[in-house]
Amino acid sequence: MAKFKIKDIVAGAEQLSLGISMVVAVVIGTGLGYLVKKATNFTPALWIGLAFGIAAAILNVYKAYKAQVKSLDELKDEARYKGYKKDDDDEDN
Repeated sequence: MAKFKIKDIVAGAEQLSLGISMVVAVVIGTGLGYLVKKATNFTPALWIGLAFGIAAAILNVYKAYKAQVKSLDELKDEARYKGYKKDDDDEDN
């Protein structure tokens, strides 16, 4: 049986779409909490694992947001987009 490391699973989850990686993060956190609960008979471990999974999902969303902002900032500096202006203050009414 092949051994899987959590780091490999998380790295694979980052390559999935954002929604799937959020679900994977919560499932991994809950699963680890369940395993700790079974091993130590510490009942709150399941809820602590769930909280860590939710925190990891939020971190995934934050990382995806930062990557998107970075890529948009790189596009902003390209020569072919220099002539465009922001149309937020357009008052054509």
